[in-house]
Amino acid sequence: MEVMKNFKYEVKEGIGVLTIDVPGEAMNTWTEEAIIEFSRFIEEIEKEKGLKGIIIISGKDTNFHAGANLNMLDAMKNEKDALEGLDVFHKAFFKIEGLPYPTIAAINGYCLGGGYELALACTARIAKDSPTTVIGLPECQVGVFPGGGGTQRLPRLIGYNAFDLILRGKTLPAQKALEMGMIDKLIPGDADLLQEAMKFLNDIASGKVQLKRPEQDFSQVDDIAEMARQGVLKATRGRYIPGPMLALESIREGVKVSLAEGIEIEKKNFVKCVLSNQAKGGIHTFFLKTMSDKPRSMMTKGFQPKPLRKAAVLGFGTMGRGIVIEILRRMQIPVIAKDIPQALDPGKEALKKVLDGMAQKKRLKADVDDLMKLLTVTSEYTDDFKDVDIVVEAVFEDPKVKAEAYKELCEIVKDDCIIASNTSSIPITTLAQSVKNPERFIGAHFFSPVWMMQLLEVIRGEKTSQETVDNLLNFAASIKKRPIVCRDNPGFVVNAMLFPVLNTALNLLEQGIAIEKIDSAWKNFGVPVGPIRLLDEVGIDVPYKAMKSIGVTPPETLKNVVEAGRYGFKKNGKGFFTADGSVDPEVLPLIPIKEHKDLSEEEIQDLLFTEMIKVARDLLDRKVVEDPRAIDIGMIWGTGFPPDKGGPCKWADLTGKSKELFGRTFY
Repeated sequence: MEVMKNFKYEVKEGIGVLTIDVPGEAMNTWTEEAIIEFSRFIEEIEKEKGLKGIIIISGKDTNFHAGANLNMLDAMKNEKDALEGLDVFHKAFFKIEGLPYPTIAAINGYCLGGGYELALACTARIAKDSPTTVIGLPECQVGVFPGGGGTQRLPRLIGYNAFDLILRGKTLPAQKALEMGMIDKLIPGDADLLQEAMKFLNDIASGKVQLKRPEQDFSQVDDIAEMARQGVLKATRGRYIPGPMLALESIREGVKVSLAEGIEIEKKNFVKCVLSNQAKGGIHTFFLKTMSDKPRSMMTKGFQPKPLRKAAVLGFGTMGRGIVIEILRRMQIPVIAKDIPQALDPGKEALKKVLDGMAQKKRLKADVDDLMKLLTVTSEYTDDFKDVDIVVEAVFEDPKVKAEAYKELCEIVKDDCIIASNTSSIPITTLAQSVKNPERFIGAHFFSPVWMMQLLEVIRGEKTSQETVDNLLNFAASIKKRPIVCRDNPGFVVNAMLFPVLNTALNLLEQGIAIEKIDSAWKNFGVPVGPIRLLDEVGIDVPYKAMKSIGVTPPETLKNVVEAGRYGFKKNGKGFFTADGSVDPEVLPLIPIKEHKDLSEEEIQDLLFTEMIKVARDLLDRKVVEDPRAIDIGMIWGTGFPPDKGGPCKWADLTGKSKELFGRTFY
């Protein structure tokens, strides 16, 4: 047998052992080279005589196989290439099933996607009962769906439960996978996997072990599929997303015919899916997530971060409490919270309520009372501040208030204490003028609610040192935030991208377009809330003040609404909407209708999106950010921009909008 790069083959006690070990990679994945090698191996093994069976095992300690290499899927550009790649897979998997002896997938660690589809093609599956053993078909979470037979073999193995597992991209620990019938045997985590697999294979070959393979009844498949379809549409807010929808169609139609015919249905739908813009966008989002999962990798190479043993937060309102919660639950270090006396007890009560809720949902690794003991609340700059390593300021959004806070703070904290402002709009360079040693001053813009939102904007002022940026990236990693780094800029990145959307939406109101139509169009684009509803959520006065502070003239509607004392329903009970979610009729006279336009939903979406990506181009051209990925990360994890679109920059490229507007792509 020829020498293989990604596999090693040997015969032990009459059993062929194929070890998967993709060189130079932490995870085994299906690369084009690996697929070709595997196919050739199967062709060769068909000729080999006298074997008792085949065991497929991993040469890596932490994973069996993570499935298809997403770069390979992303590179599929036409139907012919996609079908050819799939055919190699399926021919090999069918040949495994057709071998005249048992085949065993011996699973340790991650067994996902095309790796689990390989295991499904085997006679049986044995796995280690280990915390690292995770099994499933997560493809729908990254914009595609199982295309290596998963939509056909898994339902035939476990029945209707496959719908939920595939459509939600769920992965299961080993014990749960055994209970579901996804694997056949579980062994202790410290057992010898190969030896146990060989024993299991011998028992199957001798008839000592009879595998339980119940005949599945799919007589109700159309009804179950319709229920599943409604569930998908609810999760996607009514939008058609190719991945789960085509997966659903593949299962529904595939189980009604033979496996071979079902595979053909799956192949046809998979090609349609993988070539769609949504699949390309979803795969891009997965890459963005992988990149931003590890903030410390963004630090200067070789940098040794400052130890963070104690923290302080100025301001104990909504944002301040949220920041304290994240430091307590993620870092478990002492935290000082400073505010006016009357804010301290309500702040502690609200903070504990959130922590108690987390504890009930088993999202805390420490006891709530133990965490609360780490918190000190004060209305004065006491000696407790002298040994603080980092201070996050979240006081009232007023430069004068902040300047006074910095002046007092700098009198007591160490000269190398990092000082970060949670401002959402005030220039960091301006605020730094009130800070002693401004090189240690930086922007740290959190998003609300802080304990639920992953994004953190890290803003470099003119005097901010690289050391401070690196230290804040370490802080972001410590509290499990997903940071993007930018230079000082009005609105930084996320708000800079949102302001033109809000502006355009308000201008559309003045052109006679109904509030409901504007919000509905943007929601149907895939964002969680429409722009007018968003104003009510964040506070109508917030963008008004922010626009004025950066020299932008607010739309007349915004000015009228704020001056009428309507700061947003959530803020003071008065905004664009009422408690039942309907438009408040009292706000309508405040909208000056200057003309009457009749725009379609698609035209509204295009206007809003176009204004957004014009800002993205400007941010890159002015070097506010160096990479379009920072913008896409910011908008996906900061505003809920649809992950299947890959972020505004990626979506502009996929749809041709960037070429149309700028004559070039972002990526």
